[in-house]
Amino acid sequence: MPIAYILINTEIGAEKEVRGALKKVEGVEEVHNLWGVYDLIANLQAESMDELKYIITQQIEKIGKIHSKLTMIIAEKPQKSTQEQILFEHPLIQ
Repeated sequence: MPIAYILINTEIGAEKEVRGALKKVEGVEEVHNLWGVYDLIANLQAESMDELKYIITQQIEKIGKIHSKLTMIIAEKPQKSTQEQILFEHPLIQ
């Protein structure tokens, strides 16, 4: 299941509007405001790489007031070791 993060620069004062539009896009899991070079970060998840590309290139591109974006696709999600699974998923260890 492909996952991506997108850093977004919006027009000045358009952060709230763009954040609201992003939250309506299927596949967008989270959107957060940032301080610094970028205004927003969005976490996307899709069933396939083709679907992820569609969300990024078609659906997000339709949202106005975005100056630029930087997309980072997760190459590989690290798997938990058996010891980590036992330690962190054990019901008595919290």
